Amino acid sequence: MPLPQAKANLPRWTGVFPAVTTKFKPNEDLDVAEMERHFEFQIANGVDGLVTGGSLGEASTLTLEEKLEVASIAVRVSNGRVPVLANVSETSTRNALRYVEGAARIGVEGLMLMPAVLYPADTREAIANVRTICAAAALPTMLYNNPVSYRVDLKPEDMVELADCEWLVAIKESTDNIRRVTDLRNVLGNRYQLFIGVDDLSFEALALGCDGLLAGLCDAFPAETVAIYKLMRAKRYDEALKIYQWFMPLLHLDVHAKLVQNIKLAEMMAGVGNENVRRPRLPLVGEERARVMAIIQRGLDTRPDLSRLF
Repeated sequence: MPLPQAKANLPRWTGVFPAVTTKFKPNEDLDVAEMERHFEFQIANGVDGLVTGGSLGEASTLTLEEKLEVASIAVRVSNGRVPVLANVSETSTRNALRYVEGAARIGVEGLMLMPAVLYPADTREAIANVRTICAAAALPTMLYNNPVSYRVDLKPEDMVELADCEWLVAIKESTDNIRRVTDLRNVLGNRYQLFIGVDDLSFEALALGCDGLLAGLCDAFPAETVAIYKLMRAKRYDEALKIYQWFMPLLHLDVHAKLVQNIKLAEMMAGVGNENVRRPRLPLVGEERARVMAIIQRGLDTRPDLSRLF
């Protein structure tokens, strides 16, 4: 029996969507000017969307009003050039409903939705939460499945059950099991667009038919991330693999408890951001900082020439 489909005329997202960092001043206030510059930098380098207020955006440290402000800045900078998705990672359904109401009001084009945060909801609870928020938001939504970090796993059969949720259009899959991509496609066909949310599985996921990358190191290296995506779509696998192999030590920095500090340090060293974080996070120090800086510097020193690719 065919699966129920999303509402007609909803977007079919593809391409590179960076999970953008939230920029702070040294006193931890939001740095609006720095975010404006960085969001423009991403768009100028060819990304296909922006996702605000995710794990990498330090959502857990932001008030609801700050999350809406960050999303609003992205909407203003984009000005319709690429879709802006606001991440929904509230600890209660009630707060999530307040947030999505505000997000719709400021004009985001969609949502990225975590089934549950902090509380490891079972499948029944997670599905009910997704249905409630999607119905209230009435915006195209990408479900963010990350059992590694958040201990809630909606499996392919659960996404079959959610197929009648007409606002769900995509899945960001962040398991560390690359087999999940093929399992999703085999069970679900093309009901949902599939994005991989693990940087150092990007090549593999695109080779298996993922529609896009929900990327972290893209914040510092958007041109290289976009190049891998375009080359893979063009089936120029050898060229994509060379860039991916150069990129891999950097991509590993995304799969780490301190991914925020790692990526903000990469932004700073690449000259496209600062490393200000909001406590309890603190910038890297000592041997840990030296090790990460060495990885980033090696990447900068050996950066591939993309000028002849397209």
